[in-house]
Amino acid sequence: MATLIMTARLDDIDPKAWLADVFARIADLPQNRLRELLPWNWTPSAQTPSTQEA
Repeated sequence: MATLIMTARLDDIDPKAWLADVFARIADLPQNRLRELLPWNWTPSAQTPSTQEA
């Protein structure tokens, strides 16, 4: 857990927000898209393309 938190901090991401978002999304995400949840690839769920429909 400490490694995940420190990695998020090194990527200038709020670890608390990142972990909360990851825990909320991980169960519904296909296995081939799990890389999107890594700190260096992560975008908050409010900013993902699927939720930004015009």
